[in-house]
Amino acid sequence: MLQNRPLVAAGLLWTCGYAAAYWFPASWLNLYVSLGCGLLITVLWSLRHPLVYYVCSLLLVLAAAGYFHETELHNITSVPAEWAEREITAEGTIISPVEVDGDKASFTFKGFIRSDGQVADEEAGEERYQVNVKLLEKTEQAVAGSWQRGDTIQLQGTLRKPPQAANFGGFDYRDYLRKQRIHWLLQVKGSGQAEVTPPGGWSLIHVLRWNDAFRSYLASAAEKVFPASQSGFMKSMLIGLTDDMDPEQFRQFSKLGLSHILAISGLNVAIYVACCLWIMRRIGLTREKSLLFCMALLPLYILATGASPSIVRAGIMGMIALYAAYRHLLKDGLHSVMLAALLMLLWDPYYLFDVSFQLSFLVTIGLILGVPALNRLLPIRRTSLRDALSITVMSQLVSFPLSILYFNQLSLASLLANLLLVPVFSMAVMPAGTVALLIGTVWEQGGGWIGWAVGKLNDGIFIVVGWLSGWDGLQTIWPTPSLLWIVLYYTVFTLLMSGLLRSLALSQNDVIPVLGARNPILQWAVPVIAAVSFIMLLWGEYDQERWRQGGDVQFINVGQGDSILIRTPVTSARVLVDGGGTVTFRKPGDEWKERSDPYEVGRKLLVPLLKQRGVQRLDYVIMTHEDADHCGGLQAVLEEIPVTALLFNGTLKPGKMVEKLFETALQKDVKLIAVHAGQQLPLDNRTTLHFLYPQGRPDPSIGIEKNQNDKSVVFRMEMDGTQWLFTGDMEKTAEQELLASGAEAINNGGKPAETLSASPAGGSPAADFPAIDVLKVAHHGSKTSTTEAWLDAWKPKSAVISAGERNVYGHPHAQVVERLENRGIAVYRTDRNGEIQMKVEAGNIRYRVKREKPD
Repeated sequence: MLQNRPLVAAGLLWTCGYAAAYWFPASWLNLYVSLGCGLLITVLWSLRHPLVYYVCSLLLVLAAAGYFHETELHNITSVPAEWAEREITAEGTIISPVEVDGDKASFTFKGFIRSDGQVADEEAGEERYQVNVKLLEKTEQAVAGSWQRGDTIQLQGTLRKPPQAANFGGFDYRDYLRKQRIHWLLQVKGSGQAEVTPPGGWSLIHVLRWNDAFRSYLASAAEKVFPASQSGFMKSMLIGLTDDMDPEQFRQFSKLGLSHILAISGLNVAIYVACCLWIMRRIGLTREKSLLFCMALLPLYILATGASPSIVRAGIMGMIALYAAYRHLLKDGLHSVMLAALLMLLWDPYYLFDVSFQLSFLVTIGLILGVPALNRLLPIRRTSLRDALSITVMSQLVSFPLSILYFNQLSLASLLANLLLVPVFSMAVMPAGTVALLIGTVWEQGGGWIGWAVGKLNDGIFIVVGWLSGWDGLQTIWPTPSLLWIVLYYTVFTLLMSGLLRSLALSQNDVIPVLGARNPILQWAVPVIAAVSFIMLLWGEYDQERWRQGGDVQFINVGQGDSILIRTPVTSARVLVDGGGTVTFRKPGDEWKERSDPYEVGRKLLVPLLKQRGVQRLDYVIMTHEDADHCGGLQAVLEEIPVTALLFNGTLKPGKMVEKLFETALQKDVKLIAVHAGQQLPLDNRTTLHFLYPQGRPDPSIGIEKNQNDKSVVFRMEMDGTQWLFTGDMEKTAEQELLASGAEAINNGGKPAETLSASPAGGSPAADFPAIDVLKVAHHGSKTSTTEAWLDAWKPKSAVISAGERNVYGHPHAQVVERLENRGIAVYRTDRNGEIQMKVEAGNIRYRVKREKPD
């Protein structure tokens, strides 16, 4: 392959070298190794011996590994670790656009920091920091909004380490920033803590500053040209500004696999180049000059649209294609793709880990190689229809592994949605929207006329998207695949396509019917085996539960709140206990603090984690009570994941949040079950839930209850010979009431949870309570619960406290922790350990935590 397509092979080998250095770092890898390998390749390549190509391939991988590792060696901070949480003074330059959203302004800063007169990184040079400014007054929005890239800034704030992933498979913000060469956060309270002055003189950053202003100008024009409800959508599609995109609209597009429409990509570049060439030919420029001018203008377009990896890739490929056309060279799509990839990876090796980069290049390569092959296999004579179907199907098949790797979902309506809507966007919405925006910059009314027509077309598209995305039955959830599975997928898929093409070619050459010719069974053996293997791969990945042994209890870190995922050992039934929630305190007049897409635990953390773990259905959701930090995240769960039944405490806490939750449950046909003491719920023949609280209610109607803690659902779980106690936010009064009911009431089996029954009476002494292996400590370790009598009755071996880092409530309370430790109870805390997972097999519990030590 190095002989026939050296650039393509070089791109693949260079990528392999980066990956090898990332997963298997070695201290001896450095830039000198990379340069030495490059020199050896130059010398050996002239020998033209067959073995030389294999040696050069290995050397190229080694050279790439050395180059990547050198990048890693220099991507470090010179700020001492002990400076974390210090108050510091920083001086430097704003090097990114300033984003103002509600009560937060954020930007990247490059400069020096000092604490107590000591400069942290003077010898190492300036360093990058992510700055988050907490705006205290509404007037500060305008102040922060006036800051620009290139401004000189001095500020005071708190230095913090970016948080690492707190859950297994969770988003690692620290690693995300590290790949942008940022190692610290600066937390600033109020714009008054910053002194900003415009830059003096001239530097390269002025170009980016002017580009930011130009993009803002285009954004303002878009707001005037397009309907107010669609300006965010059109800004995302045309100039890559996603800040004002409606989050719900974006989710609908994402569910249907249409998010690529909202990203600036090759289609935008093609339209831009076509418009430029048409204009230049109309003003009388020659073909050669038109091509050269387009090449010169493409970098400006890349900057104006945000320079995301997908647009950079498309722009570089466009310039390569324009140059090839100018020089009348034979165009090779694969060479163009690989040259663009190599240039980007040499510029910044961390592009390799960017989702946009991966999808953009993978789909482009897949279309170049796969569409002609699929066209030969499809029995469709109409060229335009066949091409459209081939492009859509091949895009779906090629992007599928990465789609489930990063998003864990696939709508079966995605193919139909792409076939129906992509042509409308590419041939109507995008070209007409571009024309409307360009005209609107010089003639607002004229652009508005075209923008109005585009808006009407978009209205119809949004109706179709909303209708298709509402088909919950077509939405499939896939667990995160392994790297091995992804490699096998592409290998088997390639064998399937090549086998089908070969068998089709043999059939068309009429070699089969001839007596004594090749056996037709053998002819189709490869594609049939590949097809069966392909189906087995998909089935095995989708239904991973059949390969898992034992039960699981996962205490998910949702910050200041509770969320526990239970999987039973026999039937793999799934039970979610609470869903965490984002607690916000807003006074009248604080509406300006609301953000365009506020952080919500259920949608941003819990649901993605459940999907990653292959939770395609929840058999039961137990809402212990209706406080926001326990039930707030369940709204997103009910909307995104099928749920069979919702168990709750039989009360209603007045408020829009809880009312909306129950309304959603009814709309989704989720069975609502009010549980109380004396009931039990068998999940499989080795797992049973025994409900202990609240006490049985003679009145079956739903009661109004504002104070929910002492109405928490409390239950004991028996799983494969182990005992667990889940307590919600119960407090001292509820503990005493439950202890007073006696061991008989606790040990007695009740009726199934679907029926309401009175709690059995009992008065056995507390000494007869079953010993508990794991206690979920009530109310995040508050001093109002987990009394000494409670611990003495249950005698837990281990305890789990779910609390948020640096929470304002001071949870867990030192007295509670002391009580647990004095009794020799092993204590696990989500605020220090992150997620806590427990594996149950044959009466044994194995523990693992995300963090062994507090960060």
